[in-house]
Amino acid sequence: MANGVFHTGYSIKIELTHPDLGHPDRPGLLDEITQPIDQRDRELLQCLQHHETGRCQAEDHDRSPWMSIRRRTVNGQTTLVAAHLPVRTKATAEESDKHKAMKERIARAAHRHGLAAQTEARSPDGKIRTDVLVTGSAGRIGWEAQYTPITASTVRRRSQAAVDHGIIPLWVTNSDRAALIDRAPWAMVGDVPWQAIASRNSLLVRAGIRHLQRWKCSRFSERRCPTTGHNRQACGRAHALWELPALCIPQKRQTEIDELVAASADGAYVPMRIPAQSKPHTISRMRVPSEDREEWRALVGTSEEPPEKAPDRGLTFTMEPLDHTCRYGEETLTFNDRRLRRTTGDASGLHTFDHIPRQLLRVPPRTERRLNITPQQRREAAVIHGCAEWHIGPCAGCAAPIHRYGPDSAHACPRCRSRLAH
Repeated sequence: MANGVFHTGYSIKIELTHPDLGHPDRPGLLDEITQPIDQRDRELLQCLQHHETGRCQAEDHDRSPWMSIRRRTVNGQTTLVAAHLPVRTKATAEESDKHKAMKERIARAAHRHGLAAQTEARSPDGKIRTDVLVTGSAGRIGWEAQYTPITASTVRRRSQAAVDHGIIPLWVTNSDRAALIDRAPWAMVGDVPWQAIASRNSLLVRAGIRHLQRWKCSRFSERRCPTTGHNRQACGRAHALWELPALCIPQKRQTEIDELVAASADGAYVPMRIPAQSKPHTISRMRVPSEDREEWRALVGTSEEPPEKAPDRGLTFTMEPLDHTCRYGEETLTFNDRRLRRTTGDASGLHTFDHIPRQLLRVPPRTERRLNITPQQRREAAVIHGCAEWHIGPCAGCAAPIHRYGPDSAHACPRCRSRLAH
């Protein structure tokens, strides 16, 4: 990455390693050059080598000579760097058609459910623009249809800007390598032609929505133990995690994108930001049913956290001399993700409990003690149903409750084989 750029508007060289950028007479220069690309002239900043020689090595790798300014933190120090923008300034025709079709579909679904929807909505101060702004009882949902590559820093910046304006962001993509996954509230649909998006046919949400699953881990469990990875090597503890609908037991119905538009605006599906139990810095983001979120809070004892702001790191200016050489290829920004998707345990927010929380028990223990009737009521019930009278009493050996049917019956205690105490 370069440590300087050429400003085409002022015809000046900008030194990113100096606090005044090399121009103490222009105090607002930093704010100007760090504006988002869609809010300034894309050809405002130029590679210094290209400005001086007419060509730079980035152009040999399908990059443009135009630059953007980013913050980069290495070893705790945050500096300003310049990076080349892609040659492609606009989405391809196919990507543009998909983007347009998704925006129209989201707005159409909102209107069909009686919700207000506005496409290309701008904030009153003009600082942010939302693809589709849907308003419901749960607040304003800012839908972003992302069909082109994007950097993680851009996702975080735009999501935080939406939150600062009272908008809950919700990104939709068709790629499982999109940089927005788990860096902002998101949903993924299938990679289908724009005609399928524009149609009224079902369009399922493939990822980004999860349901709460909880169970007692034993060798009789339908699920494998997430700790040992085997059924017959159960850990005996209790587990709770968030699972995709198809992997739930019993299997859950998949959500359609039109349904999610209404459910997110009405509060039926809510955002979750969950740190992994073993790796607190590993964050999973998802949309979940509101009742599942309340149960999770009761289990784990944590509440939903607001999206975190990027740490306010002060800029470090190294005072290095201006480098006119194009540094493309040495270090570059990564668009989308080349990393493998995380394992289910991390992505699902797995929590394991050494002692089973009462909320995990579907049937309270010793339910027979809840049957509180008198001996006369027992006799009357036996007559009505034509059966022997049922009794319960303590074991003579260990005081555990055991049953007998009729006054002449005396069943042995299953624990110590003693008889019912008289």
